[in-house]
Amino acid sequence: MAINIDKIRGRLNKLQNTSKRVDNLWKPTPGKTQVRIVPYKFNKENPFIELFFHYNINNRTYLSPQSFDRPDPIVEFADKLKRMGDKEDWKAAKKMEPKLRTYVPVLVRGEEGEGVRFWGFGKTVYQEILGYIADPDYGDITDPFNGRDITVEYTSAEDAGTNYPVTTIRVKPNVTPLADNEDDMKAYIQNQTEITDVYEELSYNELKEVLESWLNPTDDSEEETDEPSTSTETLSTKAEEPTLSSDEVDKKKLDSVASAFDDLFSN
Repeated sequence: MAINIDKIRGRLNKLQNTSKRVDNLWKPTPGKTQVRIVPYKFNKENPFIELFFHYNINNRTYLSPQSFDRPDPIVEFADKLKRMGDKEDWKAAKKMEPKLRTYVPVLVRGEEGEGVRFWGFGKTVYQEILGYIADPDYGDITDPFNGRDITVEYTSAEDAGTNYPVTTIRVKPNVTPLADNEDDMKAYIQNQTEITDVYEELSYNELKEVLESWLNPTDDSEEETDEPSTSTETLSTKAEEPTLSSDEVDKKKLDSVASAFDDLFSN
């Protein structure tokens, strides 16, 4: 049997994308780390990038087009399930809805040679950072000349005695520049990766095929379940709610779910 070149190319592309993602993401490690939020090259008015993700669809993570105000077939299907009026359908639909994850470009102190990377966090940390910026005693902590560093303290779930890791932040009281000289400062701002190069947005039809294969798994789709398309950084956070397995969808109401899918996408 001849080798499947398309499958080999697809596998190579996935491995390359995974390496790119790891290189461009920063995850706190146990203890304290000092970081500095850097103005985002692709939106200098706002460094905070709000993205929505579908978690554990075929054991993978998918960026929702809803992040960019575009139609999302998984969201449309979840809405259809909720309108069916059944309690179990409604619960299943809620678990299918995309979850918010916020990213911000940061420079990690002591690791400046690694360049600017993206730090992803959940709602609690996001609100804390915005609270500092809204406080007139702090103001724009992202300003490259008169901003402030942030101390990030990360505690593992085991050490915290909780079911999930705990991240706390403290903004430094002293104003400091992003870098010691303007050339380095400009380089940190200009030499950045766009977030969509890290997390790929599938087309509407591609995401619809993902949904269909998840609801109706085949041997080919099961081959991919050991290769999550997300980093451990996103899988290990409290931001994700309990996710939905295909069994939860089709155990009791496979026929009605299949019918809902056909009704929604047959036109």
